[in-house]
Amino acid sequence: MTTTSSGVRLRSRRATALVDAVASLGDPAVTALVEACLHRTPERAFVPQPDGTTAVLTGDIPAMWLRDASIQAGTYLRFTDDADLQDVLAGVVARLTAAVVHDPYANAVNLGPTGASWDASDGHDDPWVWERKYEIDSLAHVLDLLGRWWRTTGRTDVLGEAARAAVATALEILELERDHAASSYRFTRDTHLTIDTLGRGGLGSPVAVTGMSWTGFRPSDDACTFHFTSAGNLFAAAALERLAPLARAVWADEALAARCVRLATGLRDATLEHAVVDDPHHGRVLAYEVDGLGGTLLADDPNSPSLLGLPLLGALPYGALYAATRTLVLSGANPWYYAGVHAAGLGSPHTEPGYVWPIGLVAAALTGTADDRRATLGRLARTDGGTGHVHESFHVDDPSRWTREWFSWGDCTLVDLAAAVATDRGRLVADPLEAP
Repeated sequence: MTTTSSGVRLRSRRATALVDAVASLGDPAVTALVEACLHRTPERAFVPQPDGTTAVLTGDIPAMWLRDASIQAGTYLRFTDDADLQDVLAGVVARLTAAVVHDPYANAVNLGPTGASWDASDGHDDPWVWERKYEIDSLAHVLDLLGRWWRTTGRTDVLGEAARAAVATALEILELERDHAASSYRFTRDTHLTIDTLGRGGLGSPVAVTGMSWTGFRPSDDACTFHFTSAGNLFAAAALERLAPLARAVWADEALAARCVRLATGLRDATLEHAVVDDPHHGRVLAYEVDGLGGTLLADDPNSPSLLGLPLLGALPYGALYAATRTLVLSGANPWYYAGVHAAGLGSPHTEPGYVWPIGLVAAALTGTADDRRATLGRLARTDGGTGHVHESFHVDDPSRWTREWFSWGDCTLVDLAAAVATDRGRLVADPLEAP
């Protein structure tokens, strides 16, 4: 792997084996798309910095999202046989932990103290912060990456005091937001779009104290209708639980490990108590959002963590509750489910009606059958609008209508899907990326 002006070039034997396995499918369009996606993120999105850390571009927006960057780096953990790439990913871990300590409420940061932002009306004056929409998943994804990094590589050089401080900071916020009235966090934006700001002077809609942890925004960056997201709480619980062994082994911090387990247990128990509801057509299901006051939203959005993808995150086992929830969200009962000539799957209020998100199609395939996975891989190769990109979304009846010219997260999920297909067919002995 050699460094370029814009990023890094992948030199991994496992990556070569993956491309060879995909090529054996005999579909040149699939092979071309996988190769493009495989190399685009390292070459264009991973940006090594003078301080030894690595910034990660979300794609065609010049900022680093904590969620996206964690997912992007997570995909490439399977290629850490490339020692140089492993160092680049260590830099991602270091930069993400620093971002959490700097401002745990920020969902996206600048590559430097430039003062750039998505919207200057947001009211913060931190030159490092691109956007300060608090999303529980931003913290959960960083915590999850820390655990996966340690389990996959065994490296502890970037898991020093800065990483321990990031975990402690995240714990503090997750605990504090179990009673949002005690929090000082507020978010307002000068906009007519209610989905882009929080009501009641930035406090958000009323919630009860349930034991779940509050979030202002969904992983789509859209404002919640009700501010307890079941997927976010279950994912945070799983990430915290998996951090406990790291806290003991690397930091010899039994108190921190116990705190992780205690909060994980509390979040999971509260979610299963308050967010599991009866649906007349599907039985016992997980609501997408609740407020503890009777407000319930039955839906699912493709951004991670989604209800659909919870087993992939080790946050909910396959079983009756997941099966019923999956059936609901992959049907017309989900207001953001769309079906058309070229695809059927999860859309989002973040995009126009009729647009489905490839990351949602991949989540459905990865929680489905081997046939689902191979069919989805072919479908994505034929719905790129002729661009060679996995876009944020595309219209179910016209793939030439899409959003986001370059969406690196979409590229990464295609790589994840290709690895799963290759493993299904026995063309890879095993995907070395450890499951949660």
